[in-house]
Amino acid sequence: MTPAALAGMMWAGRTLLALLFIAGALQKAVAPEAGMALLTDRGLPGVLIWPALVYNALAGLALLLGFWIGPVALSLAIYCMITSVFHFLPDDPWQMSIFVKNWAIAGGLLVLSAHEYSHPRG
Repeated sequence: MTPAALAGMMWAGRTLLALLFIAGALQKAVAPEAGMALLTDRGLPGVLIWPALVYNALAGLALLLGFWIGPVALSLAIYCMITSVFHFLPDDPWQMSIFVKNWAIAGGLLVLSAHEYSHPRG
């Protein structure tokens, strides 16, 4: 595969991951109640939805624009792992699907972070 094709694949993958977090921020802004319910069901204050929204938006934009890709991808991977606990509801197949997807996304972000750390730019 050519270097240009590899670079295009990296850009496309990074963009898709970024859009997931940007969309998550928009979802939290438009309908915060669902996220607040997940938080309060776990004994946490619902207002934590707002820092999560800001983090999702800023981290997603950083990935999209190519800023601090390695550390941002690593932090998002950790975020996905931690927040997966809110979706660990074995009696709810939909929430379990989200739980598994969070771990898969974390895996992709770890690969992206490792690539960035092993292939520093400029």
